[in-house]
Amino acid sequence: MPKNWGSVARRGAHLVRSESPKAKNPAPVPSAPQEPQDEWIRVDGQDKSSPEADAPKRHRAAADVPGDVAAAIRRSASDATSYRRERLVEQMGKAAEAYTRHRYEEAARSAGRLAGEVPDVPEVRELAGLAAYRSGRWRPGATHLEAYRTMKGDGQYIPIEMDCQRGIGRVRSVSTLFELLRQESPSPDVLAEGRLVLAGSLADRGKLGEAIELLESNGASKPRRNPGERHLRQWYVLGDLYDRSGDVPRARILFSMVAESDPNAYDVTSRLKDIGPTRKPRQRKKSGGKRTA
Repeated sequence: MPKNWGSVARRGAHLVRSESPKAKNPAPVPSAPQEPQDEWIRVDGQDKSSPEADAPKRHRAAADVPGDVAAAIRRSASDATSYRRERLVEQMGKAAEAYTRHRYEEAARSAGRLAGEVPDVPEVRELAGLAAYRSGRWRPGATHLEAYRTMKGDGQYIPIEMDCQRGIGRVRSVSTLFELLRQESPSPDVLAEGRLVLAGSLADRGKLGEAIELLESNGASKPRRNPGERHLRQWYVLGDLYDRSGDVPRARILFSMVAESDPNAYDVTSRLKDIGPTRKPRQRKKSGGKRTA
């Protein structure tokens, strides 16, 4: 499964679950880039002489699944009939297509059922976990992604696992997973996402100061000449935290940094309108008359 699946899911992370009227709902995704340029379902590189190429036409969706994944599904379901094995591969193809078309609940149901029959195929658990996460199904999302990580030794989805645990309310699990993430030496993008989720968990418990310090101490508010999506997300989340803590001037600065880079990112334009423009200091009126001795 390509890494861009993870980036799509992380961009959908519910990083701001504030109870304040200003941020009741998760912030929308930045205007660009929203989705990866390529889809997971593909047929390139398939060996035409392989058994997969000879699958009946009524199971053409199976050909859209990468050969190694299809083979793994068939091996896992070795006790099933040949017909059933092909149907399982076809089910994987349909679940993946539903995911790429943003039909996450459909993908979660289909991939979840498939994971019940072939639980030892990591790509199935990966898809089931990401689809469950995008559907707001925190428990199955956490379960499937943990299984994927255990089987593959791949920590790229730890921030998503953290957010699932956050949704369930398992505070300690969020912190434990973040420490695990740090030990993995992940990419800057993945580590930043982990910090954002941890900051959100702290904010959920009213620890706004700690959440702000976590991000500030790691340079999250630093201006960038050519900011990437990671920087926009950090600025926005920090702006939200400052706004909720009562530091409106600081929140305005950070929201403005986001808006200058991408006016359509999240709901930053409306947030700036809500907090209002910078207030100019009042000037004292000069007395028109002269003082008398």
